[in-house]
Amino acid sequence: MVAPAGLSRGRAQRSHRRLRRARRNVSSTPLPSISAVLPAYNEEAAIAQVLELTASSLRGNAPSAEIIVVDDGSRDATAARVLRAHTEDVPVRLVSHATNRGYGAALRTGFEAAACDAVWLMDSDGQFDPADLRRLLAVYARDRVVAGYRILRSDPAFRRASNAAFFAVARTLLGGIARDPNCGFKLFPRAVGVGLHADGAIISTELLLRARRSGFRIVEVPIPHYPRRTGRATGADARVVARAFREMWALRLDPQRMRGLDPP
Repeated sequence: MVAPAGLSRGRAQRSHRRLRRARRNVSSTPLPSISAVLPAYNEEAAIAQVLELTASSLRGNAPSAEIIVVDDGSRDATAARVLRAHTEDVPVRLVSHATNRGYGAALRTGFEAAACDAVWLMDSDGQFDPADLRRLLAVYARDRVVAGYRILRSDPAFRRASNAAFFAVARTLLGGIARDPNCGFKLFPRAVGVGLHADGAIISTELLLRARRSGFRIVEVPIPHYPRRTGRATGADARVVARAFREMWALRLDPQRMRGLDPP
């Protein structure tokens, strides 16, 4: 993948220095086994390459691993492409929803199916480079949730605007938890992802809030974000945005949803 235009050398060097310092601080932490959870909806054009690159990254960074693709009611050949994917010795499991249930529902299905020590959440649209898993692992520990935040977002203006509005409301209602809570690139202990409730995009915020209130430390890492080259983004769809705001309000009114997780 080609780095986004405008990413300055100085900015990249500062990012690498921070990662090196963090890596020294957690160098004694053994590498976890990793379940990569990839939600997919109508990603037939991107999914094969994403799976190949994901398997390659896992092969070089985890003692054992699996890939779980949750096909959220796709109407194209996403499922067929997953079944034909070449990932060599990294097993791929396909879990399919009969209908499109939403981003959060897809993640909950994937998190519940995960069998490894840690869960690596990555969107399957090709806008992240799976090789950047090493950035998350550089600061990972069993008491941490490592949350990526997108550098120089390569999204349409409306998508960026809706995300900014969402973040502003989320900060007002729920408090600040991360600079980019909706970033689909995270690494966390498996227990953090079990027992969530949201069916829509608010699930990322729910996960971070629940983890923080349970005593996990949230560590943020800059992650390059690339233009979508295939398919159609659904995150800015009016129904998706409306559902996210409804679920955010429900989360604000129901603090019980943040409980039930044992401290690390």
